[in-house]
Amino acid sequence: MAIKYKRILLKLSGESLMGQQRYGIEADMLQHYAYQIKELHDLGVEIAVVIGGGNIFRGIQSNGAGIENVTGDYMGMLATVINGLALQSALESVGVYTRLMTALRMESIAEPYIRRRAIRHLEKGRVVICAAGTGNPYFTTDSAAALRANEISADVILKGTRVDGIYTADPEKDPSAIKFDKLTFAKCIALGLEVMDMTAFTLCQQNNMPIIVFDINAPDNLRRIITGEAVGTLVEG
Repeated sequence: MAIKYKRILLKLSGESLMGQQRYGIEADMLQHYAYQIKELHDLGVEIAVVIGGGNIFRGIQSNGAGIENVTGDYMGMLATVINGLALQSALESVGVYTRLMTALRMESIAEPYIRRRAIRHLEKGRVVICAAGTGNPYFTTDSAAALRANEISADVILKGTRVDGIYTADPEKDPSAIKFDKLTFAKCIALGLEVMDMTAFTLCQQNNMPIIVFDINAPDNLRRIITGEAVGTLVEG
């Protein structure tokens, strides 16, 4: 089977792990992602994953709670580590070797993120889970995904969402919204489309890092993308 993308950065939101729950991690969703990642791994794809923490804590939740913004952001980073540990366990339960690497040092449970070490793990066929964002407040996990993708020279960022691409409006709220199959970075900016936060988006634009936004919950979408099928919306150029 021909592979179009040899090395990928998969961006998962923390909310994607909630399933039908209001918060936390739903076991079925965790296994769903583990098996999808395993399928790519078995095809020989080198995979890095950046996962959010919104199912547990968001920095913005600290507003009005007596928690300063910087502290709230660090709490959000710790939430991504919890999700990273969960994903690591799920992947290893289906026979996929992994390494959890964090931007905040916590050697008891994970390796510190070091670019060359991360690349070496990928070359050895291990799935690298990057947690704790960039390790800095005021940056989102979208920014972390863009940064890590460029650092490891990924071929593409695959951003898994609840919808099957980028639309002119939120398709969950506006049934008349029109889906784009392909966009340039410049057109996304001109139309005010929210693909990623502006910091992450600019980093991808400057380094010509393509982004594919797709429905992560649809079975086989990851495999279809990797083998070159047109799935979701491609942003490049």
